[in-house]
Amino acid sequence: MGKEGLHLEVAVADVDEQVILNVLVQKGATIAEVIENSGILARFPDIDLQHNKVGIFGKVQSLEHEVSDRDRVEIYRPITCDPKEVRRQRAKKS
Repeated sequence: MGKEGLHLEVAVADVDEQVILNVLVQKGATIAEVIENSGILARFPDIDLQHNKVGIFGKVQSLEHEVSDRDRVEIYRPITCDPKEVRRQRAKKS
């Protein structure tokens, strides 16, 4: 980390696209602040941080969690289909 702050990524994916944004924040920033500063909520207005889970590198965290340099903040979406059924359909096709 330098004087310029913490370098982070913010990641979100939906059915059509995956977006990873680079963000620079001050030391002591929380996940909520990182997400707000990233502008990702303007690009994905259907994200509701009161309902969507968030985390860092696949581990669920609270919005108040303090981030570290080089973290990847992830916004998780609810599963829209049954993974077992998707595997069954894929197996039938092959």
